[in-house]
Amino acid sequence: MAIRKNQATLTAAEKRDFVDAVLELKRLGRYDAYVSTHNQFIISDTDRGERTGHRSPSFLPWHRRYLLQFERDLQSINPAVNLPYWDWTADRTTTASLWGSDLMGGNGRSRDGQVTTGPFAGGTGRWTLSVRPDSRDFLRRALGAGVAQLPTRSEVESVLNVAVYDAAPWNSSSDGFRNQLEGWRGVNLHNRVHVWVGGMMSTGMSPNDPVFWLHHCFIDKLWSEWQRRHPTQSYLPTGGTPDVIDLNDSMKPWNDTTPADMLDHSGLYTYDTGF
Repeated sequence: MAIRKNQATLTAAEKRDFVDAVLELKRLGRYDAYVSTHNQFIISDTDRGERTGHRSPSFLPWHRRYLLQFERDLQSINPAVNLPYWDWTADRTTTASLWGSDLMGGNGRSRDGQVTTGPFAGGTGRWTLSVRPDSRDFLRRALGAGVAQLPTRSEVESVLNVAVYDAAPWNSSSDGFRNQLEGWRGVNLHNRVHVWVGGMMSTGMSPNDPVFWLHHCFIDKLWSEWQRRHPTQSYLPTGGTPDVIDLNDSMKPWNDTTPADMLDHSGLYTYDTGF
């Protein structure tokens, strides 16, 4: 059984294996498809039209499926690799170990945001951005510039206490757990972290920054924790809802997976601890 661990507890060898697998996916030309897919759905997901990956109930199962595919791709290179997560309620500074040269590398430089340290730094030839919004082909970050503070543990707890998964109109104005976790309403969790990291993480092409996977792995962990705390609650809507993915509808772009398929991850992976 795969165990997804907090990045802060990874051994030096586990960090190296994860980084090497990500770099190999990039070298093989398989990484950029993830960037393109995410950007495609950021553009197409709208409040008043079809929405699948964002602004919708399927935000969580869609990303769970997306992360699983990426994790399996990494494991095709090194079967020992599992996705780590970034608990941004605990590791919340620009000097946290996450940003060390042995994992994500550090902040972007002031003049152009270019990341100059770590395995994904510009100029190394190993992390040239191919799917990008402009001519700059290097990874950019601006930690803490877009918003001053990452979400706190108490803010996360307030969202985990929301009992209903989602509600009409099933978009960015909805009440419910999903939308508060996604960050369009309430204390703003997921969206705020993207803005705090800045640079590529503030664009639809956010998987260009490998910290995307660690962030979304923690979002998935929080959904798992919500499921544990609210065993009588589940995914909504269940059927007949225009423009969104109901419980048993298939999700693009795979068309072989429904939200119902993604509700129980226990046969695929577990997390090292609860929240």
